[in-house]
Amino acid sequence: NWKKILLLVLILIFTASTAMAIRGGNSRRGKHYYKKECLICHDDGGDGGEILPGDKTMRQWDRYFKRGAANHPGDVFKDLSKKKIKDINQFLYDHAKDSPAPATCG
Repeated sequence: NWKKILLLVLILIFTASTAMAIRGGNSRRGKHYYKKECLICHDDGGDGGEILPGDKTMRQWDRYFKRGAANHPGDVFKDLSKKKIKDINQFLYDHAKDSPAPATCG
């Protein structure tokens, strides 16, 4: 069936582009770091306001980490290694609202 083949090709293209978006990030570790480091302030009722992976698109998360993470209030990003930040970025990217697996909770 040509529809199944087309769907498979699209999935493969999307998967390849997703893998290329963030090199070296580990989504599983990123989820752990997100829960440990980010939800301290960004949980429901936290001082930073609730922020979930599905609140932004994949592109918005990438843009934030490329441009805005250095300007994040507080010291959380100053205290984290580049690898941990990349892992958090990967987790948020993989579960953004336009990803194949959007997350609605941390």
